[in-house]
Amino acid sequence: MSSACLIKVRGVVQGVGFRPFVYRIARELHLCGWVLNGEDGVEIHLEGPEPALEEFQRLLKSGAPPASRITAVEVQGVEVLGFQEFVIKASERNERPTVRISPDLPVCDDCLRELKDPVNRRFEYPYINCTNCGPRYTVILALPYDRPNTTMKAWPFDEYCDREYHDPANRRFHAQPVACPKCGPHYSLRVGAETISGDPQVIRSAVELLKSGQIVAVKGLGGYHLACDARNTNAVSAMRERKFRKEKPFAVMVNDVAAARALVDLSETSEALLISVARPIVLAPAKVELARVAPDNRELGIMLPYTPLQHMLFDAGAPDILVMTSANRSSEPIAYDDQDAIERLSGIADAFLIGERPIARRVEDSVARAGTFGPVILRRSRGYAPGAVTALPVTRPILAVGADLKNTVTLVVQGQAFVSQFVGDLEHYEAFRAFEETIRDLMAMYEVTWQDVLVVHDAHPEYRSTVHALTLPSSEKQAVQHHRAHVASALAERGEWDKQVLGVSFDGTGYGDDGDIWGGEFFTGSLRAGFERVAYLRPAALPGGDAAAQYPVQAAAGFLAQVEGLPTLARPPFSFPARYQTALQLVHKNVRTFATTSAGRLFDAAAALLGFTREITFEGQAAMWLENLARGASVTEAYPFPYRDGELDFRPLLQAVAADRVRRRNPEEIARAFQFGVAHGVAEAAKTLAAAAKLDTVVFSGGVFQNEMLLEDLKAKLEHTGLHLWTNQAVPPNDGGISLGQAALAAFQRSS
Repeated sequence: MSSACLIKVRGVVQGVGFRPFVYRIARELHLCGWVLNGEDGVEIHLEGPEPALEEFQRLLKSGAPPASRITAVEVQGVEVLGFQEFVIKASERNERPTVRISPDLPVCDDCLRELKDPVNRRFEYPYINCTNCGPRYTVILALPYDRPNTTMKAWPFDEYCDREYHDPANRRFHAQPVACPKCGPHYSLRVGAETISGDPQVIRSAVELLKSGQIVAVKGLGGYHLACDARNTNAVSAMRERKFRKEKPFAVMVNDVAAARALVDLSETSEALLISVARPIVLAPAKVELARVAPDNRELGIMLPYTPLQHMLFDAGAPDILVMTSANRSSEPIAYDDQDAIERLSGIADAFLIGERPIARRVEDSVARAGTFGPVILRRSRGYAPGAVTALPVTRPILAVGADLKNTVTLVVQGQAFVSQFVGDLEHYEAFRAFEETIRDLMAMYEVTWQDVLVVHDAHPEYRSTVHALTLPSSEKQAVQHHRAHVASALAERGEWDKQVLGVSFDGTGYGDDGDIWGGEFFTGSLRAGFERVAYLRPAALPGGDAAAQYPVQAAAGFLAQVEGLPTLARPPFSFPARYQTALQLVHKNVRTFATTSAGRLFDAAAALLGFTREITFEGQAAMWLENLARGASVTEAYPFPYRDGELDFRPLLQAVAADRVRRRNPEEIARAFQFGVAHGVAEAAKTLAAAAKLDTVVFSGGVFQNEMLLEDLKAKLEHTGLHLWTNQAVPPNDGGISLGQAALAAFQRSS
């Protein structure tokens, strides 16, 4: 006797071969009915014997495609309608979509075998893909995910691809970007006024250019890369000069895991990240020095090929280590439109490897590392975005526009919190345009209207993101304080709405409740109840405001003005430039000077005392320099950083640094004792505050907690105290996670 049921599957279940998978197991079990893509996932109507329906549900969960991620399965009994077969129905659209869009996927092993098989139709075809791999987010123009709604709509199937696409037994069954050399897009190489065509010849010509020390702009999934031979110092130097990227590390790409192991020290977690479906750039300790690739840095960012084209470059004899960095001038967003890339990169790249398939939206490479508390994402983009990070208990749409640095945007639809790809620093015009595009893109993709949405922004009234948010045509706006959003992001990604915690939020800058510049904050509370500030870093002066973030000696002036018995910093072993004295005068006269509790600027002050007295060339450089310096020491002492009455006092800490510098102690040892001191002071404050509030969990968030040595020391200090220690993992601890925290706090402030 037949029964019937309707199954709704939510999660990453569109664009990952889920309907073909359902079709195959339904046919194998001789079940009838249909499967289709709906607004919030995949819907399945099944008819057949009860045991077969139960077996189907078991196989649905145990054998789902590797790129899919099921978050919910709803089953309800329905009337038997008498279907005679099982079919894939056309997608339905009735309401606003809430389906989780699949991130882009790396080329699979099956496609790689075909790519290298001379008798295969897709031999050396750089756009080879199937249901298990290839572009997703970067080709989707609208939902549902069907061929006409992708950037492949301009290339109709030939007979061969059409047959594969409609064959349930074929792994290209309903693979939307599928194509072959006869009917699909191709690559060309532009060198000056000359254009070379023919995919294999194009690849070989590009490889010859790379081997000769040239810089090649290579079109990828979410934008262009700039590639050169990482072992060729002249090529790397030329890349730095042309990009105006003086010291910030470059990422490199190698052909396989064996090559990665030879280059960096890969832990088990690092290797798992490297070969994961997201294929991020993974930071790991370097074994080999590559001149000018990552100056003054003990780590190297490394990734594996994830597109057919990248594999083809290595197979054709490209240098074994390629610098593979975002195609832009320093701090601009990555170029992804062909004409824009040619115009913007013409003074950087010697040649352009251009693919015909358009990119729907720019998506940079993600960055991750094997952190002290587990894998951590430092830049969440390709391979992760725009996945829903969590489900919030709210029905009204929420748009959270994030912060001005490392911007991301979060859109909440029917509770699903979709976090965008990394956008960048909004002080740059092109990045701000990308920010506007990302908002429009997400709103259009999920068909959210302005009259419905709550817009959430940072509390800083002059942030570019705030100013833009206030111009949006939504009827309701809400401000969320920056450091509370950091703590909220770590709780939201865990789905912890009511957990009472001690939140430690350390970063470079954020607008405080009192209008001062915060950045060394302790809070108690929960997402639902909100967070109360209970302690902070002793306030210092910040001469020149935001400009102090560019000059460590300028930040140092505001902190050292409170430290007694300092030596003359214009004499050896110090080498403070005149900017320090100018800044000190501003502090003493209280002119253009602001109060700050910034832990980030405290690290800058220590770095200045240890010799980093020049202008930084990228955010966080001085603190990274100090951490790398400390890695060279083996001391275990901690400089004093006392906690008293709600305040961490930095004066003894910096006094000890200065005194040991005068004694000509090894700077590596001083840096290590400073790092230990910070960890010891934070740990003591955390234990005291957690005990007073009867809390068992401490959350660390904010850009300062990208410092792995600090996290290692905190873990050593606190892991045996009975306290649970949480950090960000699904979204970055830096400002890339702010938008999720904003959305979560706004959701609960509204519901309460």
